[in-house]
Amino acid sequence: MLSVLKLEEFFSLEGCPVADLFTDIQYPWEVIPRIAQLLEELIEEKRSTYREVAPGVWVGEGTTVAATATLQGPALFGKNCEIRPNAFVRGNVIAGDGVVLGNASEVKQAILFSGVQLPHFNYVGDSILGRGAHLGAGAIVSNFKSTKEPVKVRIGDVVIETSMRKFGAIVGDGVEVGCNAVLNPGTLIGAGSLIYPLTSVRGSIPGGMICKGRDELVPYRAK
Repeated sequence: MLSVLKLEEFFSLEGCPVADLFTDIQYPWEVIPRIAQLLEELIEEKRSTYREVAPGVWVGEGTTVAATATLQGPALFGKNCEIRPNAFVRGNVIAGDGVVLGNASEVKQAILFSGVQLPHFNYVGDSILGRGAHLGAGAIVSNFKSTKEPVKVRIGDVVIETSMRKFGAIVGDGVEVGCNAVLNPGTLIGAGSLIYPLTSVRGSIPGGMICKGRDELVPYRAK
């Protein structure tokens, strides 16, 4: 079961804006606290080819930003992204190319691989979303426990202490999260899995599965 923690269970790293960052870690969530420092280096590197659209917020060629979006830096978006009306970028965000941040969607302290879509009423905090991951309308990635305790990762009967007060989810390449689903703090979802709408997910979901509800998993055979 611990094989789910191998990086390839989540990401190919294709479309990752900071692929080198994943080479010296034990667990994928260890990258999240490094985002702020990494952004300083990335912004300096991209300054000559990217444009600053708000203080500390830089975007690549072809990226569009709606007038009603709220942007708080530091943040960096790649090429051909869409930051749509009423979107909220709340600092420490690194996004690849072709990322969509839509109406009333908020993201903070996160890495979004290329092609990630957060199009309608989504919240993503302290998380990593793989290439092409998509959240349906109203889907939420929760990053803070009601008990205010540090987040733990559960894989079967194994519990891993992260020592992180805020940690949302690791969402693999191509994952589809249905409308109004909630990914609870410390959730892991392997590449290519599908989460049913209205589902509350915690623990770990292997790649290539459909999660229909608590303890109800079936293989996903995409048409």
